[in-house]
Amino acid sequence: MRTFLCILGIVVIFSVLLDSFETVVLPRRVRRHFRITAWFYRRTWIPWRWLASGIKSPGRRENFLGYFGPLSLILLLGFWAFGLILGFALLQYGAGKHVQLGNEPITFGRLLYHSGETFFTLGYGDIVPSSGLARALAVLESGMGFAFLAVVIGYLPTIYSAFSRREIQISLLDARAGSPPTAAELLARFATNLPDQAVLDQIFRDWERWAAEVLESHLSYPTLSFFRSQHVNQSWLGALITILDASSLVLVGIDGVSRQQAKITFAMARHALVDLAQVVNARYDPHFPDRLPAEELSWLRQSLAERGVRVDQSPQAQQKLRELRMFYEPYGLSLARTLLIDLPPWIFHDKKKDNWQSGPWDRAIQAKNLEGLGVARQKADEHF
Repeated sequence: MRTFLCILGIVVIFSVLLDSFETVVLPRRVRRHFRITAWFYRRTWIPWRWLASGIKSPGRRENFLGYFGPLSLILLLGFWAFGLILGFALLQYGAGKHVQLGNEPITFGRLLYHSGETFFTLGYGDIVPSSGLARALAVLESGMGFAFLAVVIGYLPTIYSAFSRREIQISLLDARAGSPPTAAELLARFATNLPDQAVLDQIFRDWERWAAEVLESHLSYPTLSFFRSQHVNQSWLGALITILDASSLVLVGIDGVSRQQAKITFAMARHALVDLAQVVNARYDPHFPDRLPAEELSWLRQSLAERGVRVDQSPQAQQKLRELRMFYEPYGLSLARTLLIDLPPWIFHDKKKDNWQSGPWDRAIQAKNLEGLGVARQKADEHF
């Protein structure tokens, strides 16, 4: 029995160390069928998402979902720590000899406590290892506790640094494509009426690099997929879909707009979308909704034409747009359903304010201005 407990302890410790190495240190996606981190997120995200789906207010729902990413990160670190403590307790119980103050009997529960105080280097001394193997295990565990603390100190800033880089570009999209961003708004603002249409190519170039950075960071640190943006109407997935929508329209054909950079950006963004759908274990749905039915496409073309953006309306262009959409929309919709993120439409029928155009004091300021205008008019009437 003790031999079995030793083997079980070694397996638990090795599994936790391997999983933490693959999650924190290894800069690539692991394709093994079972991983502790993947299992942990599947078991915690599903009930969290179920609770969030019952919240009717979009703002409150996003606030609730926003807690999951940081909280799950802390819980995962605690899960790893408990796994190591449990593994060393099994080893100590199976192979070590200990003496407790008062000559009380040594039970597994007390060895679990002893393993915890050793891991966190408390050193109360109420339970003392008395054999060479038990002492060696205690030293090894205390050293591993220090290493674990170092991992936590280095891991959290890395995660938040990658999150910050991701969100800066998303915030920049606000003034470029609206809130939430849409392909129609991006093209209407930058595809025409510019001194140099290379500005649109530069935007696509920036988002090509952003998509590559998101792919690299989210593959290395999968928990970033669950981190929500600061605004309710913004998300990393919505930004990625907007860029894919806009580049698709350019690839179909817009008068006076080059397709070369849009083609490269589309490839990089689609690559990121496909890989990240696998990271969060998104499932393909053959009955996904159509984001751009015929009536919506007609309205999109008409609205863009009124703002000086003329999209190719030939049957060949329509077929090409459909093929491009089928290349990425199933992945985007599956990701949106898995992460409970609302994808932006291709175009809004009603004009919406950008985030920078709205603020909590706007109504009070407007009322003050109207009051000032009323006083000025009254004085003018009295003067005349």
